[in-house]
Amino acid sequence: MFDGKFRAPIDRAVKPIGLVLRKTGLTPDLLTIIGVVVAGGAAVAIGFGELRLGLLLVVLAALPDLLDGALAKASNSSSQRGAYFDSVMDRVTDATIFGGVAWFLASHDSPHMSILPFSVMALSSVISYQRAKAESLGLNAKGGLMERAERIIALCIGLLIPFLLIPMLWVMLVLTAVTAVQRFVKVWKQAAVAPVTAARIEMRRSRRQTRRVVRTERRRTRISRPNRRT
Repeated sequence: MFDGKFRAPIDRAVKPIGLVLRKTGLTPDLLTIIGVVVAGGAAVAIGFGELRLGLLLVVLAALPDLLDGALAKASNSSSQRGAYFDSVMDRVTDATIFGGVAWFLASHDSPHMSILPFSVMALSSVISYQRAKAESLGLNAKGGLMERAERIIALCIGLLIPFLLIPMLWVMLVLTAVTAVQRFVKVWKQAAVAPVTAARIEMRRSRRQTRRVVRTERRRTRISRPNRRT
């Protein structure tokens, strides 16, 4: 939800920072790795019950993920490899942080409650897969009530106010499930008309190609007529 509405303004805001980072010699991939390492520190801090420190590190881990794209654009190093690496590391970061939350709940609350963050992570993987599979089919599965940005914000609220941590996890679980359903329905509807759309596109291409051939033949005919008269 936030990704769709605020992505463009955020990209404009961090663009000057990307230009500054380019002068430091950092690469987007290195910035992504730094974020993963900081996320590991956040997971350890949360696991040992240092929730406020974990909150700070979660925020710091999110900054490289916010800036690596700006750095890639500023340094003209955007690539499919970089996009793939960034996406995979996002999943690693999320799994690491929620693993730390599960560790904390198992140690300080109830071993059974540790299933809650793992459930959130499992459903998050489902919606990530839905988007990846849809895009591989030429469809769109973006959007939903609980995307990655919303999950991070909800988690930060829970870490800032500890007694809200478990309620926020339940909210994440429910809204992530709703998001999975939203994306499924969205792709299902697109897929119902996708073959028809593809056929129409192919028909238009065929017509354009036919017109080009006809125009080419006409030009050849016009050129050859004067030659015949002479």
